Amino acid sequence: MISCRGVSAGYGAHAVLHGISFALKPGTVNGILGPNGCGKTTLLRVLSRVLPPSAGCVKLGADDLARLGPRQAACRIALVPQEEAAAHPLTVRELVELGRTPYVGQFGWLHRRDRLAAEHAMREMDIYRAADRLLEELSGGERKRAVVARALAQEAGVLLLDEPTVHLDVRHALDLLGLLRRLAAGGRTIVIASHEFWQLARACDRLLLLDRGRLAADGPPRRVLSSRACARAFGVRIRLGATGTMGIGVE
Repeated sequence: MISCRGVSAGYGAHAVLHGISFALKPGTVNGILGPNGCGKTTLLRVLSRVLPPSAGCVKLGADDLARLGPRQAACRIALVPQEEAAAHPLTVRELVELGRTPYVGQFGWLHRRDRLAAEHAMREMDIYRAADRLLEELSGGERKRAVVARALAQEAGVLLLDEPTVHLDVRHALDLLGLLRRLAAGGRTIVIASHEFWQLARACDRLLLLDRGRLAADGPPRRVLSSRACARAFGVRIRLGATGTMGIGVE
């Protein structure tokens, strides 16, 4: 279980999150929903230990996340950022194998298990055929799939994804959402930050709605998406049909 208790966070004097509290269970897909600028990315950065909270704490099971070392945290939490620029030329294989960094010894040698984990992750993301191509040669969607594969190779129990379907075509977006459901069924905790209503409604067991850095609603997708809090946050009304159809109108 990963949980927040009274978490506030920001950048310098600029506060972004205000008193966020929730607990996410293993075996679930959870969505963080909200308009641009509401704090979704900041919350993922706090959950992944990239950004320390200014107040409150994040717990990973019984452990305070702030007290874990970088290697310990990376073995338990993997992050897929919204955008990523490579510092120097890498092949897809080299990028994905970086997901094994928390497990290698002091000399950085990959063992057979590490290479197999990276290969499996590339196949899961349908990027194995491009394993030896440079990232800079790939399309935006192919690069995104490689970055997700790196996170899968980490084999962490908590997987955080920031706008994971950006740049993906419809088929690969649906494939990814299906994969996340299967990973949750295997016991992982999945957290997706997005403003895409249909994706979150399709994939998630639970939605957390952020509005101006505060938790405005929390519950099953149908209840959160049809709430007044969601209408206020986005300025639109969302109507969900019995068959899963979705209608959107101006609030």
